[in-house]
Amino acid sequence: MPKLEHFKPENLTISKPDKNLFHIFNEDDCYALWAAYAAGRPLLVRGKSGTGKSQMAKAIAHQLGWAFVSEVIRGNTELSDLHWNFDAIGRLGEAQAMSKAECDLKELKAEKFLSPSAFWWAYQWETAKAQYDQCHTKLRAEPENNNAHENGVVLLIDEIDKAEPDLPNGLLETLGNYQFTVPYINQTIKANPEKVLVIITTNEERELPTAFVRRCFVHTLKMEEDELWLKQRGELHFGDKIAESVYVDAAKLLLDDRKLYKRYPPGLAEYIDLLSALGKLELDDQQQRLAKIKDYALKKELAD
Repeated sequence: MPKLEHFKPENLTISKPDKNLFHIFNEDDCYALWAAYAAGRPLLVRGKSGTGKSQMAKAIAHQLGWAFVSEVIRGNTELSDLHWNFDAIGRLGEAQAMSKAECDLKELKAEKFLSPSAFWWAYQWETAKAQYDQCHTKLRAEPENNNAHENGVVLLIDEIDKAEPDLPNGLLETLGNYQFTVPYINQTIKANPEKVLVIITTNEERELPTAFVRRCFVHTLKMEEDELWLKQRGELHFGDKIAESVYVDAAKLLLDDRKLYKRYPPGLAEYIDLLSALGKLELDDQQQRLAKIKDYALKKELAD
């Protein structure tokens, strides 16, 4: 089991521009991750959009040297979608394309149209890979791993609050027992809890079922109302591509607008977007352009 030091080295900062991966961990982040992992519970990460919830999951996978698997929840996501996908339409189409004489039942076996989803990859990478390789219609891309799955897997279930309440309630057994069953092949997929860390995010757009929240460790990410906090994260992304004064002034503008706009207050995501646009210019041109474009990035509702 990873020691606390693996989650909490000094000055834990992840910066991998080639992977679009940036995150600064604070002490609370590290202790929350370690506690959830040590207890064998998922970590439910709360916070407004753009506070770095998803990035934290990717960054801890990189820090641990583990594989990373993710699934973004949609309004129509069902429990089975997180375990496996069965291409019934593809199977029917292939059957219809065959004449009675050439119909090969082996080619219509359920395994040929069954592809693994996020929990299958995270819980049993080897059987997920074997199933993926024999599936005719691959509905999901194979996760990147570079053999890191042998160390462990960080599984991100992103934006769980978009789902109907039946979904988080349905996950209780999968999360509690670290297993689920695939009906088409009557196979139980069971994980080694010491090699899985499950991180679930919510933007708090919908209240989650009580039973589900009680099964999780809970950590809240908040954007600090502080220019230096924003500037540090901006510098992590863009370094010397942005002028020092622009980092500071953009942060001041954002914090001022957060006091005015309550429905869509600008946050870290808007700050990074604004800097990303300015980074296309020479340093000497950024300050003037900031004044021209700031409202498009920061003001997303009508002021009273």
